[in-house]
Amino acid sequence: MLRFRATIILAALPLLSWAQIAAAQDGLRFDSPVACPATFGCVVRNFVDLDPGPEAHDQTCGNVTYDGHKGVDIRVPDSNSLVRGVKVLAAADGIVLRLRDEMPDVSIRETDAEAVKDREAGNSIIIDHGYGWQTQYGHLRLNSIRVRPGDIVRAGQPIALIGLSGNTEFLHLHFEIRYNGEPIDPYSGLPLGGGCGKPAHPLWTETALAQLPYRADAPFDAGFATGKVDFAAARAGAYAADSLRADVPALVFWAEALGPRAGDQETIRLIDPDGTELVDTTETLADTKVQRSRFAGVRRPESGWAPGIYRGEYIVRRKESGQTKTVVEITREIELR
Repeated sequence: MLRFRATIILAALPLLSWAQIAAAQDGLRFDSPVACPATFGCVVRNFVDLDPGPEAHDQTCGNVTYDGHKGVDIRVPDSNSLVRGVKVLAAADGIVLRLRDEMPDVSIRETDAEAVKDREAGNSIIIDHGYGWQTQYGHLRLNSIRVRPGDIVRAGQPIALIGLSGNTEFLHLHFEIRYNGEPIDPYSGLPLGGGCGKPAHPLWTETALAQLPYRADAPFDAGFATGKVDFAAARAGAYAADSLRADVPALVFWAEALGPRAGDQETIRLIDPDGTELVDTTETLADTKVQRSRFAGVRRPESGWAPGIYRGEYIVRRKESGQTKTVVEITREIELR
């Protein structure tokens, strides 16, 4: 039997504020809609826009969102995992209402907005949880959807894979919660444009909150290339590889992070199988960035690459209250053979 007890209570309280409605729930909570890998976890790239005007603010009054954003964009900061396939999960018990599974996995940078007009969410699934509550799962991988309209699903059930379909330039899941058609922020319980910095009544389960925490500073992705890095291609998974040929002309480590601030110290290293540092550079950032993209590398030595495991490290450190702390750290390895 589907667990609709909580939504019956909510439907009976139409005159309450959104915060009161969220607080009045009797058991309805949403699990993480992504099977976050244990190694790298998940990062929320954009939150619901709670600013009622033309500006954009997330639930903390921060800027990890954009104007009118209706859901949360969940990213796995590891291209290799994304290309192999990261499962999208039903966030709660419900019935599949409708879906789309016909759009190619291609970055919007390689097409145009007209190609996805009225289909910006790409391949997607909408699940009905009863009494006005629905969830949507967008940008799914073509032909990965495992359910059909009318199917009953349980919380945690795999329903698709993260993809690149629709209006997006990076592999991620766009996830929305709606009540009577109104987008709701799962972190605060407030509707789109409901105002930031207010008391929170999360719709997430405790486990989901732990898996999908609010982070203004976070790793976005990292990997290896054999020349100058095209970051648009990187976000689409172009550099996902566990190994490279030992005759590549260059080895370049790239990384992207969210939230570096002016004054932060940014370090990037590339280390060979013997532990020798091929690259070791640190700089102090002159300004604050919502997103920072960086790469560094070396050309193939005349004697050729030593076969084995090469490691890349990207670290952002911040000095606060007289102490230095690491706010972002990304490590990746690749084998040359």
